[in-house]
Amino acid sequence: MNRRFAHGGNIYDAKPGGGEWLDFSANINPMGLSSFVRRAIEEGIPRLVHYPDPSARALKQAIAEHYGVPFSGIVLGNGGAELFYVLFHTVRPKRVLLPVPSFSEYERAALSAGAEVVYFSLREEDDFHLDEEALCAQMEAGDCLILGSPNNPTGQRVTRSALEHVLKEARQKDVLTVVDESFMDFCADAAEFTARRLVAEYDRLVVVQSLTKFFAIPGLRLGFAVASQTLAERMDAAKDPWNANSLAQAAGVAALADEEYQRRTMAWLSVEREFLFSALSALHGVKAYPPTVNFILLRLAPSWGNASAFCALMRGKGILLRDCSNYPGLDDTFVRVAVRTREDNERLLEAFRRIEEEQR
Repeated sequence: MNRRFAHGGNIYDAKPGGGEWLDFSANINPMGLSSFVRRAIEEGIPRLVHYPDPSARALKQAIAEHYGVPFSGIVLGNGGAELFYVLFHTVRPKRVLLPVPSFSEYERAALSAGAEVVYFSLREEDDFHLDEEALCAQMEAGDCLILGSPNNPTGQRVTRSALEHVLKEARQKDVLTVVDESFMDFCADAAEFTARRLVAEYDRLVVVQSLTKFFAIPGLRLGFAVASQTLAERMDAAKDPWNANSLAQAAGVAALADEEYQRRTMAWLSVEREFLFSALSALHGVKAYPPTVNFILLRLAPSWGNASAFCALMRGKGILLRDCSNYPGLDDTFVRVAVRTREDNERLLEAFRRIEEEQR
């Protein structure tokens, strides 16, 4: 893949000395598969001789009830990322306004549909918070706007008041607004930030959600979008009718039903996120941006080397980090780390300390 659009989570290269990588480059729930999900997958294997339900009725009903969204507005994706391609090839925007840094698939999907991408720079001195006034002033630069909330890789969220300000301006300018909430499940206060229920008020709003990260099923690929019924029907008509396979559908229903798994995940995250953030912040020459979800953006001082060199040193120790130097809006001093279990987090911190000692 073109390095410009490279992602984390590539565990398939051989690890020095053999064995498995310790992967901090992909932001996946380290709790692993829910027992509900594992059972649903095992029980679903005999049904692989049949086509999946193209209407995915059981899964859409589970999503509608869990997230409080209308059944008729749900569009399923083979992961959240696919939905950006489906949407852009459906509506064919001419210019996509993209606050950066942000997830590279937004741009890649826009370019695949022939759109021009216009950057709106988030300011490092503001910890990459969205300046909605400045964004609204630039709204006419595009006919489609994409917002990540929580944003990848910064972790920043768009407040409800800021979002409504932006949506009102977008409605006046007839700009389609897409909000990616793929990490929102990791937020204990998600109800205060989610845009899902605003879809009923703003018919030019689409909200995308991944189910792979929180429920640790990235290999199955599953996500959904919420849109007006009219746009949802157009998107459904533009995609493969079986893009959500039968195991993914069964896993999604089971995952949303496993409330204990969801509680354990939030309990783990509230402790480990603070532990890792505090420990990384205490390292000399490391600036850790306050996290809101299950990853932390870091800026490294020159003493650590540039992002590429530092990540190579970590690879030599069997640890994968996300080199963020290919994100528009970030330079070669930025890396991102996932929040994992205490044992894994301590191994990461020990590797930082060893590299610091070696550099001395």
